[in-house]
Amino acid sequence: MGTWDVGPFDNDTAADWCGDLDDAAPEQRAASIRDALSRVAEHGADYLDSDDAVEAIAAAAIVASQLPGGTAIDSAYAPHFVLEGGRVDVADDVPAIAVRALDRIVGDDSEWRALWQEAGEAYPQALASVQSIRATLERAISRRAAAGHGTR
Repeated sequence: MGTWDVGPFDNDTAADWCGDLDDAAPEQRAASIRDALSRVAEHGADYLDSDDAVEAIAAAAIVASQLPGGTAIDSAYAPHFVLEGGRVDVADDVPAIAVRALDRIVGDDSEWRALWQEAGEAYPQALASVQSIRATLERAISRRAAAGHGTR
């Protein structure tokens, strides 16, 4: 895995996935994001491949950026349409799927977790990056629940 930093877009696989998302027709982007997240959220107990994990982390970061109060994305490796202010219509259930995916990534039987733990000092920083995305998603879910909105 070509990784140069701990951010959600700071590796070859995530950058390639973002390029594919950029190239996708705008009406297909939400489905691509959901697919990357669902593939991990619904993975089960089998060993989770790092490539699937980093794609889901990138997808979760994009979802978080689209939510009220979300963190703006400024990585040159993120999809250009996002950097240029483009939007993705995120269905109400997607933040919860993203949270489940992130929990799976940092949990047991995850190659992402194993690789970062082997990296030693960088593991807490990589984990903090994922936890920051998760916190943004959780805030959005909580606000939606408090406002009485369901999922669509």
